[in-house]
Amino acid sequence: MNSRNWVRLFLTTLLVGGISTSIVGFALRWGEYQKFFTSFDLIEILSILFWLIGVGFIFSIISQMGFFAYLTIHRFGLGIFRTAALWNAIQIVLILFVVFDLIYFRYQLFAAEGESTLSYILLALFLVIFSLAVAYIKMQQTNKMAFIPALFFMIVVTAVEWVPALRVNEGNWLYLMLIPLLICNAYQLLLLTKLSQVKKAKPM
Repeated sequence: MNSRNWVRLFLTTLLVGGISTSIVGFALRWGEYQKFFTSFDLIEILSILFWLIGVGFIFSIISQMGFFAYLTIHRFGLGIFRTAALWNAIQIVLILFVVFDLIYFRYQLFAAEGESTLSYILLALFLVIFSLAVAYIKMQQTNKMAFIPALFFMIVVTAVEWVPALRVNEGNWLYLMLIPLLICNAYQLLLLTKLSQVKKAKPM
């Protein structure tokens, strides 16, 4: 990876964050924003759009910080535990712990009396299914050993990045932050492989 590719990764991920947050933001509150489109209130539409893009840029930067932090942690983990198999086993344990936390502890903290755990399970399940799909694609791009690290990044690191919305625990904010984070994280993870392959393919 050279500086040009890092800049490309940063700027395109920033764009992905802004676009994805705008789409998700309008979709989540379409009932509220629909009147601005039917009346063609361009000023209101643009003000909301610019706000969502700005929020999306923030989500993108959080995603990129998490991505670069994980690259460091991954190398550090491989150095400490010596073998990829042992490091992967530890990552699996951490994945299970985080998924359990997303269901059990969120339910304990925020559930109303008599509320079902279903909504908490479904949200965690959405994160897991999306992450499994991205990890599978990453494995197809590279090799089988990439599956667990990719899954760890998509689940554990995304959950850490998602903490501000988890603390608020407001429905729209949960999805407004989660979906762009997942998209940005998946984009970075998959694009990194292509950028690395391009660099290797260039003649010395």
